[in-house]
Formats: sequence, structure tokens, C-alpha cells
Amino acid sequence: MKRYLITGATGYIGSMLVERLLNQENTEVTVIVREPQRLHSEIRNNVNIICADITDKEAILQIKGGYDYLIHCAAPTHSSYMVSQPVETAEAIVDGTRNMLELSVKCCVGSMVYLSSMEVYGNIDCTDGRRVAEQELGELDISNVRSSYPMAKRMAENFCHLYYHEYGVQVKIARLAQTFGRGVRPDDNRVFAQFAQAVRNRTDIVLHTQGTSMGNYCDIDDAVDGILFLLEKGQSAQTYNIVNESNTMTIREMAQLVADRIGKGEIKVTYDIPDDNRFGYAATTGLRLSGAKMKELGWAAKVGLEEMYERLLGN
Repeated sequence: MKRYLITGATGYIGSMLVERLLNQENTEVTVIVREPQRLHSEIRNNVNIICADITDKEAILQIKGGYDYLIHCAAPTHSSYMVSQPVETAEAIVDGTRNMLELSVKCCVGSMVYLSSMEVYGNIDCTDGRRVAEQELGELDISNVRSSYPMAKRMAENFCHLYYHEYGVQVKIARLAQTFGRGVRPDDNRVFAQFAQAVRNRTDIVLHTQGTSMGNYCDIDDAVDGILFLLEKGQSAQTYNIVNESNTMTIREMAQLVADRIGKGEIKVTYDIPDDNRFGYAATTGLRLSGAKMKELGWAAKVGLEEMYERLLGN
């Protein structure tokens, strides 16, 4: 029997991970959530539930039991929240991750994966077409409140390395490209979901920026495969990009692809750019992620962007 402990099971990636694990034989899944009622019913009825806030160290360290695997997914995901509540954003990421590392020590977890983000890379210029590997980091504007998210993700990654070196925690870091596909919730308001909603409603896609920021994308089923692969095959205290390199393009290019291919040319791309960053979008980036390290480990993504949108829309 393999025993898994998952945080963030009410979120998109966490819920899809749990769904996959529940379809495996000889598997027991336990989730840590603040609001069990937000769990999908099929998850709520088939997992062990620990009701706790991951930032509450006392509550987390009361958890008992031996777990083979721990996957830490929980983190704020809405850009508007990161801007309106930057302190809470940073605390949730840093304190929550440290508490999971402490729990990994206490429960002698065999393997842990921490879900980081491609936003940790900051400002890196890839206009020459090069791909960025895991060891390279660019500048982050520490005076920008939106940096609460990527700065905290960097600190959380650092704690992973510290706990590996001091306590031997077998933790791997997964830097995920933006992930979507089947199972995206109807209330998701991220850019890719706005594009899909425009297709559903047969309305034009409205960009609130020039759309020059480079996007890196990965299908949700590919991402789940990659995370579970890292649990078994990844090297501890190592960082891995989980991305499909063929899905790298600017926001503008993705919008046009959706309008032309998914919307079958019946909608178009328009612009409505405010003077301020009221939507909380991340700073413009030219980042192009490299997937070479995961390929060397024996894993590669398979699903292209057009199919990701077809899956999202249920076509």
C-alpha cells in the first residue's frame, strides 16, 4: 500500500492529482484542507481528510502516521489576491512550505515534491530563442507588490534545499509552466480560461495588455504525469521544469490561435488596456522554459496547446 499526503486538493492541480491517485490500485490518499466542503464529492468520499491550515505549525505537527509520499500543491493562485493581499500571499507560500517540510521530517516521508512556479525566474530575455534551464534566475522587482508570489516561491525553494541538507528531506522541486486542460473549473478567470470562455460565448477575446509576454504551457494530465514521475525518479534537492516546449508562445499568439483554430475564425482578438495593473497580471516576460532536464530523466510532455483547449472545452 502506497500512502500519499496531498495539500491543495481543493485547487486545480491538487484535485487532478488526487483523481489520478484514486484510480491506482493499492493507494491510500490523505488530504490537508481548510474547507473540506470545497472538495469534489468523488474526492471527499474516497480520501482521508485532515482539516487544517497549512500555515498553522502547531496543527500541522500534530498530524501522525507514516506517509510514503508528500505532494505540496497548496498556494494562492489568483493574481488579484496577490496584489490585494501580498502579505498573506507570501506567508501562505513560505510558512506553508516550511511546515510541510517539518512534517516530512516528523513523518519520515520517503519522497516529497514541492510545486513551485515558472514565475521564480523573473525577468529573463529569451528574444534570441534560447531556452532557460533550471539554474538560471533573472531579476525580480522587490518593490512591486505582485512580487509577493515569485519572491515567496523562491524562498520556499530555498527552504527545500535547507531541509534537504540539514535534515535529509528527500524533496524535489517542480517548476510548472501554466497548466490547464480538462477539469478547469467554470469560475477560473486566468487568461487561458478567459480565452476559452470567449469561444463558448462566441464573443471576441479582449486583451488587457499588449500580449507580448511569453507564455509556457503544459497540459494538466502531462503535469500530473510529470509530478508523479518526479516522486519516483527525481533527484532530491534538484529543480525540474515541467513544460511542453512546443507550447511556448506569446499571449497575443495564443489568443490568435484560439480565435482562429478553436473559435474557427468566428471571433477576433481586441484590446482594452487600462492605465494601471488593476487585473494583477505578472510583469511582461520573454521567458522560454527548457524541458531538457526532465527529458534526460526520461519524461516528456505530449499534449499540444490546441488539444489542451479542446479538452478544456470538452470537445
